[in-house]
Amino acid sequence: MHMVYSYWFRSQFIPVWATSTQDALELMRNAVQGERNDELFYDQLIKLAPNQAQAEVISSIRNDERGHNQMFRQMYRELTGHEVMGTSNEVPENVNSYIAGLQKAFQGELSAVEKYRKIWFGLPYGIYKDTLYGIILDEQKHADKYNNLLLHNLTANQ
Repeated sequence: MHMVYSYWFRSQFIPVWATSTQDALELMRNAVQGERNDELFYDQLIKLAPNQAQAEVISSIRNDERGHNQMFRQMYRELTGHEVMGTSNEVPENVNSYIAGLQKAFQGELSAVEKYRKIWFGLPYGIYKDTLYGIILDEQKHADKYNNLLLHNLTANQ
């Protein structure tokens, strides 16, 4: 028979991606520029799309990124009383080929999920956590769409 210990006998569990509120706010500030760089990268990818249907899929993702940028800006302003100022030193990469661009976009969306999970753990409960959860779900949806485009284009080339 297994014994269940009461909470006062346990050490406090802390997830490996636990984040302080201050760190979460800094990550959120950086996320604003990351979303903008994604938008610029996707603009290039849209121009390389082999057909209108694929261009529309990428356009819908790009438009979501624009919305994420605005939500991050608003949350940051409401939580800190400050605007996100300045721009990143990070230069958006040029897309060399459509397939390579899709692969980079796919990996970027997965990386965003990891980064946003850290932010999520540092936010107060309520609307900010809920909003970020929606953004995380969008990023996962984007990764699925890029994966689908990759599979379609890789199998079409065989």
